[in-house]
Amino acid sequence: MSELPDNKPSSASATREESSIAPPPAILSELAQKAGVNFNGSQPCDIQVLNDTAYHRILTQGSLGLGESYMDGMWECQQLDELFHRLQRAEVENQLGGVARLRLAIEVIRQNLFNRQNEKRAYEVGERHYDIGNDIFEAMLDPTMNYSCAYWANANDLEQAQLDKLDLICRKLELKPGESVLDIGCGWGGFARFAAENYSVKVHGITISKEQKKLAEQRCRDLPVTIELQDYRKVNGQFDKIVSIGMFEHVGPKNYATYFDTVLRLLKDSGLFLLHTIGKYKSTPHVDPWINKYIFPNGKIPSAVQISKALDGRLNIEDWHNFGPDYEKTLLAWWQRFNNAWDTLSKNYDQRFYRMWKYYLHCSAGFFRSKQGQLWQLVLSKRGRRGTYRSVR
Repeated sequence: MSELPDNKPSSASATREESSIAPPPAILSELAQKAGVNFNGSQPCDIQVLNDTAYHRILTQGSLGLGESYMDGMWECQQLDELFHRLQRAEVENQLGGVARLRLAIEVIRQNLFNRQNEKRAYEVGERHYDIGNDIFEAMLDPTMNYSCAYWANANDLEQAQLDKLDLICRKLELKPGESVLDIGCGWGGFARFAAENYSVKVHGITISKEQKKLAEQRCRDLPVTIELQDYRKVNGQFDKIVSIGMFEHVGPKNYATYFDTVLRLLKDSGLFLLHTIGKYKSTPHVDPWINKYIFPNGKIPSAVQISKALDGRLNIEDWHNFGPDYEKTLLAWWQRFNNAWDTLSKNYDQRFYRMWKYYLHCSAGFFRSKQGQLWQLVLSKRGRRGTYRSVR
């Protein structure tokens, strides 16, 4: 679990004065205690309130109020990841009443009434998240620039865990020299570069982020790799293999059928498709409102049922591999790198951004520790593919 170093910003302004902070409303205190945490308690995972306006914001806005009040320096916590592990394990937000429940109901209707991931809005997450600045991601990620779960089975550091993940994917895809590979959501070119260098394949990567495209092209120069700024629905051609690493979370349930139909159209009959995606242990009608507003607009984590239903009659499941606990370790490694680089990054980003990013990485780590979050790699094929697929671990 991670703690905030003394030399980094800890609150927006004031130091907590015990006598000036009111006790929490009974309902908040009871909900927190159900999760095994307290307001102003002595555990490292307890919430230390610096401004009692935070109570009202949490009570009336739920997850959004909790996150925004933290960004505004209204409360602190020594071990944020463990706090979120406990809150998410107990599914505390589902037990809030009154205004927070009404806001959540309205959000559910909004998210399910419209196709928030249609072609017109496909580039929004690129502009609002992936384009915030390559300096952030270069500081936080390992040298391979992989922004997805690493594979820690035999690794002792982040870079080796990411290299092992990339090699695992290549072996699962049974890559052979000269094959053509489509990388849907190629990021900064981490997989494309690795596969081209180590497996002698030709890779065509697509991204919806201008900043990703720019850096990916630099990193993959002099390799048989092309990078294009393009929505997956617009791709044409035929490919021996297709891979998608950490992109499916942006597709949205209303587009799952279109997504897999696109893969069917682009994949050769003898080919394989590897889908690497975060998963959720059950289907939910909404996304976390704080994550949606500040981190991944229009995102939606799929459940196993949702994926299986979309695959029905389209693609065969050759393999389904879950290593969700590895994501907690990956996220905390990212946090350490980001935090260590903050003295340099702080010249371009303010303290509220620091607190937002810390909150994001730690609440995500808690999500996976609670086992609400999973990490799945599916190997999929068309019905016409011959032979038996041998699973790789």
